[in-house]
Amino acid sequence: MKLTAWGQYPVIDTKVILPNAVLAQKLVLESSVIPFGNGRSYGDSALAPNIVPMLSNDRFLNFAEESGLLTCESGVLLADIIEIFVPRGWFLKVTPGTKLITVGGAIASDVHGKNHHVEGCFSACVQEFTLMLADGAIVRCSREENQELFHATCGGMGLTGIILEVSFSLKRIKSKHIDQTTIKTGNLEETFAAFEAYKNFPYSVAWIDCLAKKADIGRCLLMVGDFANDGNLNYKAKKNVSIPFEFPGFALNNLSVRAFNWLYYGKVRKRVTQSQVDIDSFFYPLDALDHWYRIYGKGGFTQYQFILPKEKSLIGLKEILEQISSSGKGSFLAVLKLYGPANENYISFPMEGYSLALDFKIDPGLFALLDKLDEIVAYYGGRIYLTKDVRVSKTIFEQGYPLLDKFREVRSRYGLNKRFHSLQSQRLGI
Repeated sequence: MKLTAWGQYPVIDTKVILPNAVLAQKLVLESSVIPFGNGRSYGDSALAPNIVPMLSNDRFLNFAEESGLLTCESGVLLADIIEIFVPRGWFLKVTPGTKLITVGGAIASDVHGKNHHVEGCFSACVQEFTLMLADGAIVRCSREENQELFHATCGGMGLTGIILEVSFSLKRIKSKHIDQTTIKTGNLEETFAAFEAYKNFPYSVAWIDCLAKKADIGRCLLMVGDFANDGNLNYKAKKNVSIPFEFPGFALNNLSVRAFNWLYYGKVRKRVTQSQVDIDSFFYPLDALDHWYRIYGKGGFTQYQFILPKEKSLIGLKEILEQISSSGKGSFLAVLKLYGPANENYISFPMEGYSLALDFKIDPGLFALLDKLDEIVAYYGGRIYLTKDVRVSKTIFEQGYPLLDKFREVRSRYGLNKRFHSLQSQRLGI
C-alpha cells in the first residue's frame, strides 16, 4: 500500500503488519518495522517498508478519580480523552497543537505544548508504560524500573519498541473555557519582553509575522491564558470544515502569504486585549480544518521547527527571521514558544529557550534555504525537532543532541537497532 505522513512527503510503498496475537512472532521474523499511529507526524519518522498500525489498540483500562491517573492502550487518541474527561473536570497536563495523535505517539515524540515552561513534556506526566521489545518480550518501564528504556522511549521516535499500555496523570479543571490575553508587539525585542512579562501564565504562544522586515522583524501576537473558573464543563467537539481539494501550486506564494500575515497581524488593534475562548480554539485551531495540508498542493509541505538556548535566542532568531524574510519563502503558520529546562530523556527536543515552528510548501529552493537555517541553528547551539523533520542532515542532527550516543547504545544493547527502523532513523544513522 502507499503511505505518507501529514506533510504528504515522501510517499512510499509499505507493508502493514497487523497488531494481533501473533505480533511478537511477526516482529521476530520481519527485518524491520516502525509503529504507526494516526499519521500526524509531519515527515518520515513513522514511515518504513513495514509498519505496525496502532489505532486499534485503543481501550481505556482504568481511571483513578481521586488522583487523575489514567491507564489506557497506546492507540487511544488525545481527542477521545478530551471528549470523555473534560465534562468530568479533567484535561491533559501536556498537549501539543493537535488532539488527533495517539498516546503512544505523544510518548514517542515526547510532545510539548504551550505550557512547557511550567509542566515540561508529555513524559513528565507519564508514570509508566509497557513496551514490546524486538524479541517479543514485554517489559514495564518507569523512572524506577527499566529506567534506560523509559528515557530512550520518551522522545525516541518509536525506535525502542511497541508501546502497549500507558499510565499518566490528567489535571483538574473547572471550565471548558480559557481566559485569554493577546499582546501585540512591534518587533522581536518587544516579543521577548512580553514573554518574560507574562511568563507566570501557564499557557503562552506567539504567532510571528515571519515576512516582516527591518525594524518590524519579529513582530507578533502573543496569546497567554489559563483555564476559567466558571464551572462550565459542557464540552463537545465542534464540527470540522474540510478542505475539499488540493490547492493549485500557485495559490500559496510570497504575495498570498504576505497578505495573510498583514491581515492577521492587523486584525488586533489594541496593544492588549482580553477574551474568553474554548479549549479547541485555544489549543487546537488547525484541527477544525480536515485535510488542511491540501492548501500546500500536491507537492506537500514540511514544518521546520528548531529551538535555541535562551541566552542565544534573541540574536539567533533575528538572524533566522532575516534569512526567511529575504528569501521570500514565508509561512503563514509561524509559532514561537518559550520552554523550560530540558528533561533527562536522551533525544527529547526541548531545552530552556525559545522554539520557532514554520510551515513551508515544498518547492525548488526550499531545502537549500533550510540548510542555511540549519547552520545558524547549529552555530547557536540549537537543535531540530525530529517529529516535524523530513530532510535534516546527520551532521546537523548529531550536533544538537548530546545524549545521542547513549540512545544508540541502549538501542544496540537490547537489539532494537536490528528491528525498529524508519526512513528518518536510517537517514540520520540513529
